[in-house]
Amino acid sequence: MTKTFRIGSRESVLAVAQAQLLIDHIRENCPEITPELVTMKTTGDRILDRTLDTVGGKGLFVKELEQALFDGRIDACVHSLKDVPMNVAGELPILGYSGREDARDVLVLPKGVTVWERTKPVGTSSVRRTMQLHKLYPDIETRPVRGNVLTRLQKLDNGEYGALILAAAGLRRLHLEERITRCFEPEELLPAAGQGILAVQGRAGEDYQFLEGFFDEDSRVAAEAERAFVRELDGGCSSPITAYARVHGEQLILRGFCDTYDGSFAYESASGSRHQAEQTGIGLARYMRDGL
Repeated sequence: MTKTFRIGSRESVLAVAQAQLLIDHIRENCPEITPELVTMKTTGDRILDRTLDTVGGKGLFVKELEQALFDGRIDACVHSLKDVPMNVAGELPILGYSGREDARDVLVLPKGVTVWERTKPVGTSSVRRTMQLHKLYPDIETRPVRGNVLTRLQKLDNGEYGALILAAAGLRRLHLEERITRCFEPEELLPAAGQGILAVQGRAGEDYQFLEGFFDEDSRVAAEAERAFVRELDGGCSSPITAYARVHGEQLILRGFCDTYDGSFAYESASGSRHQAEQTGIGLARYMRDGL
């Protein structure tokens, strides 16, 4: 007799595709478990007329799922890690992290367009992206854009924007790689902390050992360093504060970004042992905070 394992997800096409990765793993590797998808609309999905930083940040995308997990209506949930607040309740821990998809931000043009029309606004609701884009392209105008990936692409194709900045990971997981016009390397545009990584959240004290094969140690190391950096600088999911980690064997290389008191921003890098990921993140954050 198999045991049903209920996996919570936002109801967007991308969120379901991401949860499906965990479902597929369970079906292929855990014959004694029957995964069941449970979708729900979150507060972040409902509020589309305001930017996230004005209504509480990206944590609005996870709170209904966390409540369902706390109430026992689901057994685990899958989040884009970049949507997860930097402080997670101890009774609802992150169980582990998926392998990292392409973490870069990308430029997307309207369907059929090959030349970027820079007189039209670039769609992005991220302060982090906006600040860095204006350094690369001082002449462009940015304008907020909300909605899921498909909704944003529709607005772009309808002529509301000249381009969008999106996460490569989401487009790739939706098999929309052909929409990518240009990838921005992290040295040009540092992605959101945790971008490209999925977090699986569960309840403390329960046995989730059967999920271990889904989790990736390099992603865990990167996630711990990046999130420690942002947390130390009191940055939330919508703050112009981020970090990106590369893991090379035993070495971790972390690059941080934050705004400064004079309205500009700065980058700094640090390296350390993969076994001291959190300490490396905290150390780089303190170095930048004390030096700015």
